[in-house]
Amino acid sequence: MSDQTVTPEATVTPEATVTPETAVTPETAVTPGAVEAPAPAAVPAMPEVPPGMPEVPPGMPEVPPGPDASPKPPRRVLRAVARWTAAALAFGVLGTGTAFGIASLERTDVPGLATEDDGRWDYPELSLPALPAGSPRPFSAGNPAEIHHADLRDLLLPAPAGAVPDKKLTGGWISTETFLDAYRQQDRTSVAQLLRDAAPRHIAARGWTMPDGTTSRIYLVRFNSTAFASRLLDDLHVGASAGTPLDRTDTTELDGTWSSADNVENVSSFVFAEQAPFGAEHVRQAYTLAGDTVALVVHERAGKRETGRIPFQQTLILQNQLLA
Repeated sequence: MSDQTVTPEATVTPEATVTPETAVTPETAVTPGAVEAPAPAAVPAMPEVPPGMPEVPPGMPEVPPGPDASPKPPRRVLRAVARWTAAALAFGVLGTGTAFGIASLERTDVPGLATEDDGRWDYPELSLPALPAGSPRPFSAGNPAEIHHADLRDLLLPAPAGAVPDKKLTGGWISTETFLDAYRQQDRTSVAQLLRDAAPRHIAARGWTMPDGTTSRIYLVRFNSTAFASRLLDDLHVGASAGTPLDRTDTTELDGTWSSADNVENVSSFVFAEQAPFGAEHVRQAYTLAGDTVALVVHERAGKRETGRIPFQQTLILQNQLLA
């Protein structure tokens, strides 16, 4: 990830081209032919006028043209062509103006193209934290060990607009015991032993609650090397399954709505969601392996409604971008 600011929402602007097609087919002019004069007459005789036809067609000369003269189209044909040409130009200008008007509008301003609110949260503008002088980014060529040199607390995703901060998970350092609260009571002893074996350097966490009742918690655990970080996920049996269950979870399975295309470069995520029927709350969770750091992202909401998929995946992607 570059040092540029990460913006969570993108604006979509449709392009439209309106090109009216107008076929113009002028009528074919009909020119009466000259009638051959009788041989013995000294002066050529005028051709007889067929019944029902005017003596002289509008716009035609009174004297028939000579054999070398080119016939001229009737004026009514020229007027029709002019009218069709003007109409085509008018429709062309109108179509171009319409296309420009649509292209210049926001998607939500165009009837039929409005995008309804998909539930995503309003996160502040993000940027990568500063590094100590001379320290490389975790996945740069000069950092083969994939170590995060930035302050781990600065790598935590900030809370979105409207969130009520968690009084225990404030974005600072937390103890191992506070981290163990994320797991079921009967599994905390075994997880504590795994942490003693892996010896994490730091644990930081942030939590908040949204107006719809969704509670979000993010834990970042940094180890001395990528080997220890990877080993923790193996010991928790995270992979095809969610591994050691989190507190207040029942049947948790891989989230089929998450695909490899959603992964941020250089990090790996394992995404899970509780399946119906679930208990008093619905939980979504994900582990991310990012070099020497493991992230645990948890969203849960009490009641029979599922926790929102889009805000959960939005939270996970943004947190992964900060770690990458």
